[in-house]
Amino acid sequence: MTTTLRPTEPLQHNTDGTRSRRYQVCVNSRPVGSMHLGTSAAFGDRMARIMDLRIDEPDRRRGRGTVAVLAAEEVARSWGCRQIETGVDGAAGAAGAAGAAGAAGAAGAAGAAGAAGAALRLFEALGYVHRSRGMEKPLGEVPPQLPVGSLERPMGAAEFEAWLAYESEGYARVWIERGVPEAEAYAKSRHDHETLLPHGLATEDMLFSVLEHEGVRVGTLWVSLQDGKAFVFDVEADGAHRGRGHGRTLMLLAERQAIAAGRRALGLNVFAGNAPAERLYESLGYETTRYSLYKDLL
Repeated sequence: MTTTLRPTEPLQHNTDGTRSRRYQVCVNSRPVGSMHLGTSAAFGDRMARIMDLRIDEPDRRRGRGTVAVLAAEEVARSWGCRQIETGVDGAAGAAGAAGAAGAAGAAGAAGAAGAAGAALRLFEALGYVHRSRGMEKPLGEVPPQLPVGSLERPMGAAEFEAWLAYESEGYARVWIERGVPEAEAYAKSRHDHETLLPHGLATEDMLFSVLEHEGVRVGTLWVSLQDGKAFVFDVEADGAHRGRGHGRTLMLLAERQAIAAGRRALGLNVFAGNAPAERLYESLGYETTRYSLYKDLL
């Protein structure tokens, strides 16, 4: 039997500069699922994205998804892409949808969780590497207390300028370490910060805080309260003060700020390989909502 991708629409040239196309997944010309393939708004034509992949129930667990992904990689190569990325819902997010890479499909919370696990295993087996994962924690109504001696204050204008230069450089380096060419990584860093912070320190619903412990600065925090959500964009204990629990205190501060703003969940993104941060978030009750993976196209 031969599994192929059959286009169901012309190649789309979208207003954000990306390309995309929808396909049927077929076995000997018989439709067994669907695929939506595109390019990345953040990285342009160098990065393809598997935005959706679904295999119909009777044809699951027969390798259809695997062959469909390999076929998508060939299409991406023909587009001139050098990497391909996708996302898979985690256990905490699986109940809501099968996910952008729901290779096995889903039905109900238990089925969605199982499908998410199957999709993750599929991509890992095909050589996709974990880039990051989204995590989220439900919040109660009572804000947590900070440890004795720890206080927060708003970040000052001069502090913000220094912090922004440092954080922008670090953000670009993270992408470079994950295979993104240097020029593109720095361009992404500039684009993302300009988009998120059009008015810098004065951008509405963006909170920039400095944590002090016994009068000494020990870390910084950036929390977004936009779009009715609370999200930690950046949290870091200062180098000389790491390993002393200040990272945990900063995350408790983020919870306090979210609860004070009426938010009932707090999200974040953690890059793969940052084991100390992953352990911290898990110990605080965060659950994975989404995995982001990528693969080099040789």
